[in-house]
Order: sequence, then structure tokens, then C-alpha cells
Amino acid sequence: MLPKPFKNAIIYQDRQLYACLANYPIAYGHTVVVWKKPVADLHLLNKKDYLHLMMIVDKIRSAMIKTLKVKKVYLVYMDEVNQVHWHLVPRYQQKGYDVFQSPTGKLKDFQLDDLIRKNLIV
Repeated sequence: MLPKPFKNAIIYQDRQLYACLANYPIAYGHTVVVWKKPVADLHLLNKKDYLHLMMIVDKIRSAMIKTLKVKKVYLVYMDEVNQVHWHLVPRYQQKGYDVFQSPTGKLKDFQLDDLIRKNLIV
């Protein structure tokens, strides 16, 4: 099970999903997009739900690129918790797997969600 997001870290939500800054980011701006209903794997979503999820992932990613002024945001799908969710990890100086070697600890800066939200076009 995924940990509950900090309320003041929510970037976007609708009936089906939410996007928030990660509770324990591995890079500044690390964001998680989570399907609200229990679904163990992407292939179990119907086509309409999958397309909605990916549309929002793309829009959040675009807002992150604009806000953080980065060229890349990695999309990482990991299903160890048996709940559909994407990690959106901005790439700064590191490349490839090096991005995942720099945990920043527990989320403390809650201003970034507002900045990303301002650049979000849904």
C-alpha cells in the first residue's frame, strides 16, 4: 500500500487519480501519480482509464519540465506495492540510474506543488 500523500503536496486530483510531490523524493520535484481505486497492475486498467491516467501523467510531466526548467522527466513504473502509480523524476545533472542514487529525505518544501499547479494545463 502506498503511503498517504501530504495534503499540502497535492498538485492535481480528480475522481480517478491524484498527483502529488513524493513523500520521500529522490530528486527535487519528484512527483507521484496514483490511481485511487485498488488496481494491482497497469494491464488491469480498461483502455479508457489507462488513457486518462497517461494523459494526466503527460500533463504533469509537461508542467514539471516548465516549472523545474529541466529537459527530462523520467517516467518510472514500479508495482511492488500492487497499486498502479507512476513516479515522475526530474533529471538534473545526473543521467540514467544515477538519478536514483540521490535520496533527499522526507519532503519538507511544500511550495513546489503550487508552482507546478500554475503550469498545469488540464
